[in-house]
Amino acid sequence: MKNFKNWKIIAIVALAFTLTASAQVLARGRGMGTAVTTLPYQSLSQDEESAILKMREEEKLARDVYTTLYEKWHIQTFQKIASSEQKHMDAVKVLVDKYSLTDPVVDDRVGVFSSEEYQKLYDKLVADGQDSQVAALKVGATIEDLDIYDLQEAIAKSDNQDVRTVFQNLMKGSRNHMRSFCWLLSAMNESYTAQYISETEMQQILNSPRERGAVDADGQPVQNSGGGRRGGRGKGPRF
Repeated sequence: MKNFKNWKIIAIVALAFTLTASAQVLARGRGMGTAVTTLPYQSLSQDEESAILKMREEEKLARDVYTTLYEKWHIQTFQKIASSEQKHMDAVKVLVDKYSLTDPVVDDRVGVFSSEEYQKLYDKLVADGQDSQVAALKVGATIEDLDIYDLQEAIAKSDNQDVRTVFQNLMKGSRNHMRSFCWLLSAMNESYTAQYISETEMQQILNSPRERGAVDADGQPVQNSGGGRRGGRGKGPRF
């Protein structure tokens, strides 16, 4: 019994050490991929595996729609956020590789999806965004709305530190993207009505400042990463 207790203490200390190491990596701005590799390998539940694969394609959906709408309207926000979505895709790919999952992105070309669901959604969103700049910005807000909702669902079903860390940073990025699209709409005397998250939650997001720096597995700012909700340029990885 004494030996068992000793091993339990060692395991807890080891986990605390790896979590601290991961936070330090994020704080130094070395990127999500590096941070994930410092976290322990944990068994994936079916929910976690499904969520990883889903988010890999969902982030591609966002990147591809924004890329296409930028080509149509030349709104710089689409180009900038498309670049951010590529980082989101890359971060999820780290999880795909770490757990030896089959990557659903078998063709990285813009607008090409292995999932019929995402192919139809891409086609619809792009078509909706062709009508006007306002329509295009509302498509952007819709995608971020969906992302936030799906990430909340995934995080609620996950206890893996690496999965939660990636998803929390993706969700922080989606909140920032939602702010960008809705602020542009507001400048045009237009607005977006939430379709997935609650309207109350969306207003809370819009009425708070842009979030900077990295966050941990619980969504809390990583110390010294430029985190928090204050203004100024963050020093950590940008999502």
